[in-house]
Amino acid sequence: MNFSERTGRKKSQSDSAGSVVELLQSLVRIPSVNPDGNPGTEKIGEKACAEFVGAFLERSGARVEFQNVMPDRPNVIGKFPTNAAGKPRLIFAPHTDTVSIVGMTIAPFDAELRDGKIFGRGAADTKGPMAAMLWALWEMREEIPKLSHEIWFAGLAGEEAGQHGAKAFVAAHRADFALIGEPTSCDIVYTHKGAVWLTLHTRGVAVHASTPDCGENAIYKMNDAIRWLREDLAPELARLNDRVLGAPTINVGTISGGSKTNIVPDFCEATVDIRTIPSQDTQKLIDQIRTHMSYAEVSAIYSHPLRTDASHPLIHALEKSGGKCTGAPWFCDAAIFAEAGIPAVAAGPGSIAQAHTNDEWIAIDELRRGVDFYRSFLSNL
Repeated sequence: MNFSERTGRKKSQSDSAGSVVELLQSLVRIPSVNPDGNPGTEKIGEKACAEFVGAFLERSGARVEFQNVMPDRPNVIGKFPTNAAGKPRLIFAPHTDTVSIVGMTIAPFDAELRDGKIFGRGAADTKGPMAAMLWALWEMREEIPKLSHEIWFAGLAGEEAGQHGAKAFVAAHRADFALIGEPTSCDIVYTHKGAVWLTLHTRGVAVHASTPDCGENAIYKMNDAIRWLREDLAPELARLNDRVLGAPTINVGTISGGSKTNIVPDFCEATVDIRTIPSQDTQKLIDQIRTHMSYAEVSAIYSHPLRTDASHPLIHALEKSGGKCTGAPWFCDAAIFAEAGIPAVAAGPGSIAQAHTNDEWIAIDELRRGVDFYRSFLSNL
């Protein structure tokens, strides 16, 4: 019996999911590429995906709202009924956007089923965990009102760049715990690194390359900046250590400058990725870099590290469901919830090793394990 038959409704296009596998295929086939940078497609934004998820949530018994975050990029929020007021609120919160499709070696939106895997952009990060969450909520829809917690689902926009959806959600809604959907092999990421993304600009004076002493070389200035990052700041960061996450890291990701070989360059730009640990003061680090690089323009965006108390009762419930506590070098929306005072962890099926890859996939057995994991978690509340 498929989904529409169980609901007793006439089947429509959005009712096509008869299993978690079909649900994930439907989600992958809806492009929701984050438009930041080079998306590689004109099919960008989360609106269509959010609307599909909203329809599924409504059929699962939730009251659905759309929270406008950016034009055509809403959060989709499903509020499940409860039999008593005042219960603590638990949020299931995957993100609905994906990264670019540039460089993919498979059809990104075909959701091909092959060799026991589902292929496509978002299959692992994070439409696989989202499908498993939604299917577990669908299967538990009759029990949800009687649980010890009020259950909400929040499909968040913009996680892959800027985390705008999570920031908008926590600004408007209270919660007592957030379970973020990410591919963690169903382990419980209760701590992860933060990120500082720097953009460095150096300026020079352009002159003919035959008389370089008459100008000022912006690339040489940038070379000084990179040398300091690598030879001074990186060893300083390496001396710090977190018992779970290890040391902070630094990477110069891109560099560009100049206009022609025979012209002294008057501009150069580089981008830098620094992964931080909970004991660090992010703003102090940025101020240190700006103070040293007085010859450069330094802009920074950042996401804080995460460290949720591993003794939290809902973490114990996740452990009873088969997950084990671990840390991660990446960052996610859990940190946004934690910064707002909401305990949060990330957990879901799939492996981060398949996220953002040119042939992204999730194993069907792992996807089904995710459904069992989330169902068990709900049952353990």
